Amino acid sequence: MNLVEAPGAPAPGMPVPAAPVVRFIGDRRAYWRLLMRGAVLLAVTLGIYRFWFATDVRRYLWSNTEIAGETLEYTGTAFELLVGFLIAIALLVPLYVVFFIVTLNLGPIGQLSSVIAFPLLAFLGHFAVYRARRYRLTRTVYRGVRCHQGGSAWRYAVCALFWWTLILLTLGLAYPFAQSQLERFKMQQTYYGNLNGRFDGSGFGLLQRGLPMWLLVVGPTAFALVFTVGTVDWNKVAAAAADANSGSQFINRLEQAVPNASTAVGLMIGAVSVSAAMAAILFPVFQAMVLRWWIAGLRFDGLTVRSHLRTGQIYGAYLRFLWYALLFSLAAAIVGGVAFVALGVALATNGKSEIAEIIGAMAGVGFYVAMMLGYSTIYQGTVKLALWRVGMESIELEGLAALEAVKAEGVPSSAVGEGLADALNVGGF
Repeated sequence: MNLVEAPGAPAPGMPVPAAPVVRFIGDRRAYWRLLMRGAVLLAVTLGIYRFWFATDVRRYLWSNTEIAGETLEYTGTAFELLVGFLIAIALLVPLYVVFFIVTLNLGPIGQLSSVIAFPLLAFLGHFAVYRARRYRLTRTVYRGVRCHQGGSAWRYAVCALFWWTLILLTLGLAYPFAQSQLERFKMQQTYYGNLNGRFDGSGFGLLQRGLPMWLLVVGPTAFALVFTVGTVDWNKVAAAAADANSGSQFINRLEQAVPNASTAVGLMIGAVSVSAAMAAILFPVFQAMVLRWWIAGLRFDGLTVRSHLRTGQIYGAYLRFLWYALLFSLAAAIVGGVAFVALGVALATNGKSEIAEIIGAMAGVGFYVAMMLGYSTIYQGTVKLALWRVGMESIELEGLAALEAVKAEGVPSSAVGEGLADALNVGGF
């Protein structure tokens, strides 16, 4: 080896590896400082700072994502989010008041209104998600050209509600087809300047990859349920229901109709536990699979996207979250325990029980808020940041020449959709 050569330099004649087209160049420590400052200000302002916090997070992520040597730019403002939220609240409050009045005054019809409220709010949630996506796209600029989105949010909400109903009815088997159709709808209405997007991901392909996981999660509970139903003597159940005048006799007949009740209950509890454990273990695998499938399906005319995202990267993010959350919990338990003992001693010497109860309740609420903000901060600094970083860095682009001929189009969209999504708790960064 020539001593002049760098230790990691490729040998003469070997191709020099190309630099990645998409990179995340952000500093983790700067992001953690942003998150911790945001958590403190959220607590001090009772949550009002979240509009500024969301804007700061987006600016950090966008400005540190580099594509072909140019970074993204986020042009949204916190004031837009605040105004959009206030308008959304003004629209939602009359609706909640109507539901409340109907529930109180109209008897059975009022009870039915609570059943109607859920699908209506779900519909509004999907509408808000689509409009919020439009807002974020129109605040995303690359090389001086704005992204934007057309299409009807009402139509998207109808389609989404239909597909999620199918997902519930099929115990999740319709999820891949729902995702492919909804992403296709969104991407057909997505533009970078005058460059139209599309989505080529196959729902059947996603189903093939996810079916083994679905069987591992749903299979144990489904087997236990079938076993339980098979052990019931339904004729005796019907006879017991028909002669339900005597409570003791009804219970005796019901016990005769289900001779292996203890076995069935034990099997069901065990099966649900296994299903829950498999869901927790396989969730990172599922998340990596869906993210990789989604990225690989993105298209912008001649621009093709591929992904080499590894499942181990997602597992690493969740393991870091669990480790940091455990350390935070231990530290909070020690500090909280000492603080509560000191507070208890101080209040006991004071002797005023009513004041002691009020201060104790306020301290408990403050501790709960601090814990929730702490876990949220850790989750965003580990899992959320990792998903953005590894997702972006896994991208391979072909046909970058399509970006050279882009013409600027689109105008900024209203933030009301974003505010509605925030008010309905379906928003995101």
